[in-house]
Amino acid sequence: MTTSQDFHHHLGQELQAIRDSGLYKAERVIATPQGAHIRTVAADGTVREVLNMCANNYLGLSSHPQVVEAAHQALRTHGYGLSSVRFICGTQDLHKTLEARLSRFLGTEDTILYAAAFDANGGLFEPLLGETDAVISDELNHASIIDGIRLCKARRYRYKHNDMADLERCLQQAGAEGARYKLVFTDGVFSMDGTVAQLDAMRSICDAHGALLGVDECHATGFMGATGRGTHEHRGVFGRVDIITGTLGKALGGASGGFTSARREVVELLRQRSRPYLFSNTVAPVIVGASIAVLDLLEGSTALRDKLADNTRHFRKAIAAAGFDIKPGEHPIVPIMVFDAARAQQLAARLLELGVYVVGFFFPVVPKGQARIRVQLSAAHERADLDRAAAAFTQAGRELGLVP
Repeated sequence: MTTSQDFHHHLGQELQAIRDSGLYKAERVIATPQGAHIRTVAADGTVREVLNMCANNYLGLSSHPQVVEAAHQALRTHGYGLSSVRFICGTQDLHKTLEARLSRFLGTEDTILYAAAFDANGGLFEPLLGETDAVISDELNHASIIDGIRLCKARRYRYKHNDMADLERCLQQAGAEGARYKLVFTDGVFSMDGTVAQLDAMRSICDAHGALLGVDECHATGFMGATGRGTHEHRGVFGRVDIITGTLGKALGGASGGFTSARREVVELLRQRSRPYLFSNTVAPVIVGASIAVLDLLEGSTALRDKLADNTRHFRKAIAAAGFDIKPGEHPIVPIMVFDAARAQQLAARLLELGVYVVGFFFPVVPKGQARIRVQLSAAHERADLDRAAAAFTQAGRELGLVP
């Protein structure tokens, strides 16, 4: 008979195997607000000022004075937390205001807030789809989408990444096997590669097969498209996507919270049956108030979005000129391919010594043999920051034999 001691010994062996394979993920500690420049604190107490090149802070709003002040104001007027789920006593006027503002911003009829974007995807599929329905998913979709689909009873189909011919094959198969309703779901922007989904082509394919189209916009809302509405604006199908999920925790202020935005009937049913919504505390008032201020900024000007686009073009050109193998694209996610997990960790460690904060990504976050450094640009970066980062990458890359 096994004991609790056996169980914990087994876990220790699993952890050691992760370390031995070079796949152990250590958390670094920062002691400042999120921004282009941060202060890190090492385990031995060493403090270092570094350039931050790996945050989801795309628009630089995580510590923007107007956003911080709006959070303080919401704290003063609406309190710290509501100690409740929405349908009991957890709905404030602020929540209804933010939902309406998000709907307007995204071009939908209604929006429902969640404690996290993971919950938005986790609570989406099970209430909407039954055993006779089908969900068709990109093979590289985010873990939250995968887990959400696993919770529902619909038939599951998976198409090759961004492959429209294979998507059509899956839809044809679902139709031939008698699916009642078909929902195609994709990341708008794929977080590890920066690939932008072909929503225009997908909309046409879905229309041809009588299918719904849903998209996770976590790495797009606020800066993709001419006015930052997202991938659907970028691809010319604004107002024509059936379901949008997204986050308040990246470009829209960087705190936490997620949402699903869709037709009123979809959102109303989620309010009745979506388990993460029904059984989780409401989003804190400080986050809601600050998120409303973020939308004020974005609807008032595209300056931050435009600066981010310019920064992205500049850094991509510089890092490619240095000889690194990067995933092509136009998104501020810039995957710098190293392929080997240990080498990715070595590169990240050397860059930290040079004053540039990045993180190595490797299995299981990306497929085996596809280890990389994922750089993320921000509107908070200045041109000098980008040139400094490119120079540090060049030096570290040469030292490790990654570039000539």
